[in-house]
Amino acid sequence: MQSRRIPETDPAGGPDPGTTLTKAVMRAAGFLGISQAVVANVLGISTASVSRMASGGYVLDAHRKEWEFGVLFVRLFRSLDAILGHGDQARLWLTHENLALGGKPIEMIRTTEGLVRVVHYLDATRGRI
Repeated sequence: MQSRRIPETDPAGGPDPGTTLTKAVMRAAGFLGISQAVVANVLGISTASVSRMASGGYVLDAHRKEWEFGVLFVRLFRSLDAILGHGDQARLWLTHENLALGGKPIEMIRTTEGLVRVVHYLDATRGRI
């Protein structure tokens, strides 16, 4: 299967949404110290595709589920960043047991249900601040 490269801009002259979301996912994963293997699980794509995402050789497709998972992942990052920042506190929160969620968020986000639960939990927590 050939990698698909999408231009940095869309036909209307603005930034390409696929490129923007792909870069946001990779930056969020980098800030949170999340491996490419976990990102692949979250997005439902292969680790090789995530590796190509990191090098600019693959862009998330708005017509596939990977897009929706990417949006949720960026939402998770944004909420976590607003609450704890994107440093050590956020990484600790992800990797430690959370009694309210009933597990470790980093493990939970590997499934669709877990990702949605963690995002909703963070959104609700963020709303209280």
